[in-house]
Amino acid sequence: MATATDRDHKCRRVAAVRAQAGGAPLLLTSHEAVAWYLDGVRTHVSLAGPPVVAVRVDDDGDTLFVADNEADRLVAEELLPADAARLVRVPWRTPPAVAAAAAGAATVEAELAPALRAARASLLPGEADRYRALGRETAQVLTEAAITLGPRATERDAAAALAAGLVARGIDPLVVLVAGHGRLPHRHPLPTGEPLGARAMLVVCGRRHGLIANATRWVGELGADDERILAVEAAYFAATRPGAVLDDAFAAGCAAYAAAGFDADEWHRHHQGGPTGYAGRDPRATGAEGDVIVEQHAFAWNPSAPGVKVEDTVLVTAAGVEVLTVDPRWPTVTASGRARPAARPFD
Repeated sequence: MATATDRDHKCRRVAAVRAQAGGAPLLLTSHEAVAWYLDGVRTHVSLAGPPVVAVRVDDDGDTLFVADNEADRLVAEELLPADAARLVRVPWRTPPAVAAAAAGAATVEAELAPALRAARASLLPGEADRYRALGRETAQVLTEAAITLGPRATERDAAAALAAGLVARGIDPLVVLVAGHGRLPHRHPLPTGEPLGARAMLVVCGRRHGLIANATRWVGELGADDERILAVEAAYFAATRPGAVLDDAFAAGCAAYAAAGFDADEWHRHHQGGPTGYAGRDPRATGAEGDVIVEQHAFAWNPSAPGVKVEDTVLVTAAGVEVLTVDPRWPTVTASGRARPAARPFD
């Protein structure tokens, strides 16, 4: 999936970051940085483990430090030929990031985190197309799982259907959350054996080609606050425009809670999301980041209150946000002129 053309664009962006920081070699060691720079290469084995690849970026080219027991697969299936030619095999006992650091003095990724976020914020056309496909298929998984569920299904039944649908499409199930009616107050409900009951929440974060799609759906009864939470989301969307500062968009959405009739402090009780892409949130918005929003910037806001939440992955455009996680089979309502997901009744 990696392309030499896209890689050239990314090399130029990182070269500019390095130049602004004094020109020293740079070590890329996080999943989000390496997967972005190598244009969608799978950097993991365990979903919870560290990357099996680290990249040292220098004036004379890139050097990839790869765990020896992963190198053959990456060369055969994922890396560009130019990268395979500059690969250093690292004994499995040594983390690739440690081997990359031992190769010589360099700037570590964490020291340039805001600049690197800015470098990867505006997705290239190929990335945007891959994201659209990922968003569409992630939404399809939510629909197809929901069709199989009823009030007596358990949260684990729902989670199994969601995870199976993602894996069948080559999507890593990074997060699968399910809350039945009795557990709706929990904002991050890890699935249990409890029944779904009259109303339930389904949440997935799925990764493919390094990109992550985030979405939440509701099944069963309508919620009393469904319409009001969409008003909060609409405020986030309206403020998420090219040239705006992330902190200002965050503040606009937070202020909308009170305007929609929620407790003004509701946003304190759960994170609100923010930019996404090669990380679940890149970064999670807190009001203290200072990042500038750009065209083709991916976002996933997730305003919530007890028993209600809305979340989709979108791309920022000059005309507004383009929702990526859409399946036309899912019922919708119109909110602020935009089709938004409604609760899907059980069959």
